Amino acid sequence: MEPSRSEMSILPNGKGQDLGEEMFPCMCFEGKTSFGMSVFNLGNAIMGSGILGLAYAMANTGILLFLFLLTAVAGLSCYSIHLLLKSSGIVGIRSYEQLGFRAFGITGKMAAGIAITLQNIGAMSSYLYIVKSEFPLVLQAFLKADTSSGEWYLNGNYLVVLVSLSVILPLALMKQLGYLGYTSGFSLSCMVFFLSVIYKKFQILCPFEEFSSNSTLAQAHVANVTVNHGYHNGHVMVDDSNCSPQMFTINTHTAYTIPILAFAFVCHPEVLPIYTELRNPTQRKMQHISNISILIMYTMYFLAALFGYLTFYTNVEAELLHTYSRIDPYDTLILCVRLAVLTAVTLTVPIVLFPVRRAIQEMMFPNKTFNWIRHVAIAVILLTFINILVIFAPNILGIFGIIGATSAPCLIFIFPAVFYIRIVPKDKEPMRSTPKIFAACFAGLGMLFMIMSLSFIIIDWTTGSSSALGGH
Repeated sequence: MEPSRSEMSILPNGKGQDLGEEMFPCMCFEGKTSFGMSVFNLGNAIMGSGILGLAYAMANTGILLFLFLLTAVAGLSCYSIHLLLKSSGIVGIRSYEQLGFRAFGITGKMAAGIAITLQNIGAMSSYLYIVKSEFPLVLQAFLKADTSSGEWYLNGNYLVVLVSLSVILPLALMKQLGYLGYTSGFSLSCMVFFLSVIYKKFQILCPFEEFSSNSTLAQAHVANVTVNHGYHNGHVMVDDSNCSPQMFTINTHTAYTIPILAFAFVCHPEVLPIYTELRNPTQRKMQHISNISILIMYTMYFLAALFGYLTFYTNVEAELLHTYSRIDPYDTLILCVRLAVLTAVTLTVPIVLFPVRRAIQEMMFPNKTFNWIRHVAIAVILLTFINILVIFAPNILGIFGIIGATSAPCLIFIFPAVFYIRIVPKDKEPMRSTPKIFAACFAGLGMLFMIMSLSFIIIDWTTGSSSALGGH
């Protein structure tokens, strides 16, 4: 009989563990993944479609405030991973859901499982939303077709279903996550290629000219836009009054900035599985892997946000690639970047689906061995639900904002802190010890962040400001 998933999540009794870790009887599992490959895997877990919204976030905070917030969220993410690894070492468990069970029983296990499910469904929804919005534009550029032609292959709703059935579902049916290693590496490489848009900063001058196929369409566009434009030689001219960078900016849309940043750094459900597969694992070694991965992603995020913002300033849209398409939808570099992003997010969806399926099985079938029917059924149901969500979602900010403001604070701030407080024995660290006080403050910060973010977003929606956020 095959071991249950709970048993597979227990730490090995072998060598390589830090002194002071209390091991429990378990099935031995020898990790074979190198330090460098672990950095690569965790970096791929961190990297997501959130990078497309960071320039918009900078436009609504200013460069310095954005840099401060990005640095703060990255540092707090490193600290929360430290809390997870410390708790894992104490009880010998490398499963987020099982840490919740050890800390608070079935309630903790269900809370962790639900948060992981919501977070990763949000991630998969944002990935497929990009497929829905970008794939028709890429096909249109290839075929030089008119979007008003009504052809089915230029309809994003049809295309996202087609991609889900032909590419994502077969990969999601793999038995083990390790089988997707090559697609994971290629996906991350495509997102690295996304940084080539930096080059466009030196080609696109502000005020920039919007592409239009003919003067009639351009004039119609000018009549309907809400910001100031001029019209010249068949192009829409953006007013140059918005062509200077701002260091600090506060407005109603600033409420979306922290959720977008928090969503961009969520990798916590994948930390413990990567720790399990690490060769000669120690807490210090895994912490170094986490720090390096977050630093690499931090650098990529800041560069993408900075050059995206300095190219379009306040005219940048919630999804950066849409703003570039306003200049020239047939530009070769932008077309290649679109293809890279489409490939990356498509191949990342199966990887993100695995933790959701694991969480569902931990919550609903905790003691069941592997079963192909259940394995396939969960994947099909998840993809069906996500496709429905993506087809009817109003815009990508709704996904980033709500999911980021709820599940992300739990996974980054609240759960690691309260698990740490409950799991670490009082004889080792009393409740009034400095580490536990810091952990309690960390959990409080997460609660404050969640309440404030949700409040701002709700106010934004009720006042009608969200309609200006640029639905696609």
